[in-house]
Amino acid sequence: MTTEKTGKTRKTEKTQNADTGESASNTLIVRRALAEVVGTGDVGALAKVLRDDFVHHRPDATSRTKAEWLAAVRASPLGDMRVDILHLLADGDHVVMHSRRRHPGTGAEITGVDIWRFDAGLIAEAWEILEPAQDAAAHLVWWEPTAPAEPDSLAHVASLLAGTPAQPTARRPPVS
Repeated sequence: MTTEKTGKTRKTEKTQNADTGESASNTLIVRRALAEVVGTGDVGALAKVLRDDFVHHRPDATSRTKAEWLAAVRASPLGDMRVDILHLLADGDHVVMHSRRRHPGTGAEITGVDIWRFDAGLIAEAWEILEPAQDAAAHLVWWEPTAPAEPDSLAHVASLLAGTPAQPTARRPPVS
């Protein structure tokens, strides 16, 4: 499904349902809420499908409450965002979505995997892993140590000249 500000959708995802009843219903909830929030910018579409005790788990082992997560979604650039669902899988009370998200105004692009756990027809928990597209190649070798920082880099030299020394950033070696 491609969801744009216009609210139009196009099926492009693969959907797999192990349990046609509950899984199909949960998948439909995700599909409709996403289409509405991206199509109209109405974050209330998400609020309606989240339990009051909803927890959003983050990769850094922290979490957000329903109110905190909805505030973060409201702060994101939904207006021009385009979401391409690449895979939408369901099994019982879990729905998993693999998607590519683009912001045409900035050219920013991320790939994400979202996992939602449902309870009584509402989303009780969510896990989300996002990766900026431009960083994907470096993450293919995440286990390799980063290259040593370059103290003579232009940014580091400029910070020294400005009297506000900044530590040079480490870089990963290029992937061949």
